[in-house]
Amino acid sequence: MNTPIDISEESGVRYLHFGSDWVQGAMRLRKPDALELEYTREMMAGLLLRPAPWPARVLLIGLGAGSLPKFVHRQLPDACTTVVEIAPEVHGVARQYFRFPDEDERLRVVIGDGAGFVEQDDSQWDLIAVDGFDSNARAGALASQAFYAACRRRLTADGLLVVNMFGELRGFKTQLQRLNKAFDGRVLALPPCPSGNVVAFAAVGEVVEVPAELLHERATALEAGTGLKLGPSLKRLKKSGLLAGGVLRF
Repeated sequence: MNTPIDISEESGVRYLHFGSDWVQGAMRLRKPDALELEYTREMMAGLLLRPAPWPARVLLIGLGAGSLPKFVHRQLPDACTTVVEIAPEVHGVARQYFRFPDEDERLRVVIGDGAGFVEQDDSQWDLIAVDGFDSNARAGALASQAFYAACRRRLTADGLLVVNMFGELRGFKTQLQRLNKAFDGRVLALPPCPSGNVVAFAAVGEVVEVPAELLHERATALEAGTGLKLGPSLKRLKKSGLLAGGVLRF
């Protein structure tokens, strides 16, 4: 795969582009391990849904600027992470321009097709995070019915799948329908970010049932411990009506 890659900088933030104006990743130069883009912060909102020390095993599909694996590697020291990236040049750019760390016993990078990896590798994961797009912001096989079904098979008993979607693009509703079909409706789509990204969670195992008060307690503790700011996400969640009876349930 030959991915067109561009790097830009503005106001202390470095951005990754795949040959278009779409932002595929970002890093604040003074805080290289922080999650700069709001949707990347929301992709870590699973930490509000499961008690610590979850997750122990994390699979990330799509490397981009490496924001998610950098955060997990630094802030969740008990977690082991595997990243699958289809384009080796993206891995090189992440290391050269976005301070992506070397592999170690807790961090592994696999150069390959994410959909194929999930289908063929029988490992089990607590958290699978999917954030893979081409230069036209298309997810391809990473938005297919077969892929979502394979992800479900690879999740542990308390596993979560989280997917970054573009709510403003054609095909978004179909993508969400496929996710609901694969997980028997056990899906939570967060209200759209200002950027148009929609982060959706899908669950297996027991029903996710977290009171709003506990969500806020966990968010406060996460921000104090890791700098992860999920307050704005919780405000949008409350306004959306998804906290029926003061409880998040799916």
